[in-house]
Amino acid sequence: MTADTVGLTIDWELARRTATRFAGDGPQVGAPAARAAVADLRASAAQATAHVASFTGLDAPVGSADAVVVDRPRWIAANIAGLRTVVDPVMARAPLGRSASVAPRLAAVEIGAALGFLSSKVLGQYELFTAPDEPPRLLFVAPNVVAVEQKLDLSPHDFRLWVALHEETHRVQFGAVTWLGPWLRDQIDGYLAGLDLDPRVLSERLRQAIGALSGAARGLDITAVMQSLLTPDQRATLDRLTAVMSLLEGHADVVMDGVGREVLPTVDVLRARFQERREDPSLFEGFIRRLLGLDAKLRQYRDGAAFVRAVVDVVGMPGFNAVWSAPDALPSRDELHDPDLWLKRVQ
Repeated sequence: MTADTVGLTIDWELARRTATRFAGDGPQVGAPAARAAVADLRASAAQATAHVASFTGLDAPVGSADAVVVDRPRWIAANIAGLRTVVDPVMARAPLGRSASVAPRLAAVEIGAALGFLSSKVLGQYELFTAPDEPPRLLFVAPNVVAVEQKLDLSPHDFRLWVALHEETHRVQFGAVTWLGPWLRDQIDGYLAGLDLDPRVLSERLRQAIGALSGAARGLDITAVMQSLLTPDQRATLDRLTAVMSLLEGHADVVMDGVGREVLPTVDVLRARFQERREDPSLFEGFIRRLLGLDAKLRQYRDGAAFVRAVVDVVGMPGFNAVWSAPDALPSRDELHDPDLWLKRVQ
């Protein structure tokens, strides 16, 4: 790197401040109700452990990820810390001239705005990306859990355990399948390493991305547009990542509903109202979802759950668990949409 070029460094503090401004405060509840919600979520996380282990047949070491109840600013801080472990090594090799010094601030504002919106929507999260000396955690965003149960008129006890079942399933996936986290990180690192950081290419992609934003504003699905910006190798990696993330999210949805039918009296109400919330956003939220690619995320839940149910119907949960035996046993994108292909190949 010559004296007239600098590596791109995201202004993460600006990203944090921007996200906090966009996050909002959440529902207004008294101190006793807030303390009760925190205690309930912690108890639900502990209760979910045995339920998920019994239903999935997967054994994850107890304590492989602590359950932590957070507010929106702490969720933002945790996700910025995780993003830095992935993004900073890539941005450091970008040969951008000093004329592009505005880029770190622009990127920070974009990241901050996205995190600010998400911080008001995410109910729970398994921390996949952490600093090398920090273990993963299960994060529960208490203000958002309370906001949803109030808005949808749900049983607080049932809803909190239902959410905990989903997040505990993610802990079990990565805690029991020890190769899964490193493999997924390698895939993401490889994808990012393949990005063309030549300033001229970045400029062209920026113009195309602006066109995609315009499409999102008109209600168009921008997935195909963004796919067109990728190299063939990147598209292949993205297909693998999409299939695996669909599997993980769909598996968690199947487990939360399966356990829920055994222990939650209102599980059918929870699923019906929550699904309606997913599928019928407000005009503004629908625009933001398209902008951030969250429509594709919602399809992951649906497609992954359909795959898991189809396989379990044929070979049971023990047969399905062959999917965790090795990276080669994970479904491809085609197999995710045609479970018979996976069954013929793996079973």
